[in-house]
Amino acid sequence: MGKLGIQLYSIKEEAERDFLGVLDKISGMGYEGAQFAGFFGHTAQEVKAKMDEVGIKAAGAHVPIEDFQGGLDDLLSYHDIIDNRLLICPWLSEDMRTTADDYKRTAELFNKVGEKVAKEGFSFGYHNHAFEFDLFDGKSGFDILYENTDPEYVKMELDCFWAVHAGYEPAEIIKKYADRCISLHIKDLKLVEGNPVSTELGAGTIDIGQLIKAGNEHKVDWFVVEQEDFIGDPVESVAQNAKALKRIIESV
Repeated sequence: MGKLGIQLYSIKEEAERDFLGVLDKISGMGYEGAQFAGFFGHTAQEVKAKMDEVGIKAAGAHVPIEDFQGGLDDLLSYHDIIDNRLLICPWLSEDMRTTADDYKRTAELFNKVGEKVAKEGFSFGYHNHAFEFDLFDGKSGFDILYENTDPEYVKMELDCFWAVHAGYEPAEIIKKYADRCISLHIKDLKLVEGNPVSTELGAGTIDIGQLIKAGNEHKVDWFVVEQEDFIGDPVESVAQNAKALKRIIESV
């Protein structure tokens, strides 16, 4: 069964203000893991000590693709110390995704990066948005990317919100790429003045239970809560999401 994590970008202002304190807070909310999006000047030793103190595991980290294209020693050493084995590219610049050939070149780069970090005991994955589902002669950039990458070296963190936003069914993507989908970003979707925004789990239209069921069937490692749009206090929303997702996980 997948474990319950949170992408700390959800509460980025709070994390920047008091990063180690945030690790304490999310543990108290019931999260089992933190997915990192920066460490705000803290050493790996400081982060690991706090993680051990509060019982939080690493649920991956978002790392810009540029950070993989130079020397990797410092990057991998940091993540080795905090016992994080999953490194996720969170975004593609436009020159990496404007055409089908761009996606093929990106796939070549991903294969090289994935193979390089795999030799050091890490996994490399990609986190989608909606633009990957744009079509090129009838095939999505998403499929071009994954059809041209090695399943051993390039894994998937499926952002279910953005898949739904683009008109796709996340459970079908999980099934199609079952051997590669190792993490799910779980967030709900609602329409505000006709525009889709992320919201607290259970307050939107996505069938979260179906996602958890599909993830468990295909042995997804992490269910990672993420929220990007807020009406009130993001920290309170993150706590609410932990309770909601735990109830859903227990019910499916």
